Amino acid sequence: MFSKSDYFIILAVMISFFISAYLWFFLQDREQAIYTAIWVPSIFSFGIYFKLAALLGRKQ
Repeated sequence: MFSKSDYFIILAVMISFFISAYLWFFLQDREQAIYTAIWVPSIFSFGIYFKLAALLGRKQ
């Protein structure tokens, strides 16, 4: 179902999310927290792109 690369992408998203929450709630550094939170959809987008590229590459 999930490949090893899928787990790495999910791990990267989770790390980014937790760092963002840490910056927001504990360090009260709002700008850095927002900047780090923007990484989450970017990482997911790259993951989806590479997953689709791999799937389309297998079919040809």
